[in-house]
Amino acid sequence: MTESSSDPASAVRPPSYSRVSLARMMEVTSANLLGNVHGGEIMKLADSTAGAAAQRHSGGAAVTAALDEMAFLEPVHVGDIVRTTAQVNWAGRSSMEVGVRIEAEPWTDASGQPLHVASAYFVFVAIDEEGRARRVPQLAPQTPDEVRRMREAEIRRSHRLAGKAEIERGRSTTP
Repeated sequence: MTESSSDPASAVRPPSYSRVSLARMMEVTSANLLGNVHGGEIMKLADSTAGAAAQRHSGGAAVTAALDEMAFLEPVHVGDIVRTTAQVNWAGRSSMEVGVRIEAEPWTDASGQPLHVASAYFVFVAIDEEGRARRVPQLAPQTPDEVRRMREAEIRRSHRLAGKAEIERGRSTTP
């Protein structure tokens, strides 16, 4: 594996290189009409965490291109400590898929195990100073879990591209 600090695009990095975690206590200003934390607040925290992982992997600025998937599994409550963990699952020429796991520690049970409340997959594109796409380092999975994540990211990517192509075909045949 090579690391090049002068040219990040020539580097090869393991997914663990990009791994980052953020935490935040949920406040009442983040609550929705049901009194739970608004899903948009969770999405924003997940996007920030994914962005940090993408920037870490790419060695510079990266922007959100797509939210490929987000699944909310459990509600988050005001007072919970929410921790997001992200890492790059797949890297192409200039784009990356970043997986984010969101867990909550209920404020009412600090001794309990964190609860898996959501998962998300973001697509980021690395950009240069002029806002144009730039090359990113290759990804070299090291563990069976990282290999599985990369394979699943490739499946999501192929589905995303096939869906885009099908929509474009349908638009070109519509009067």
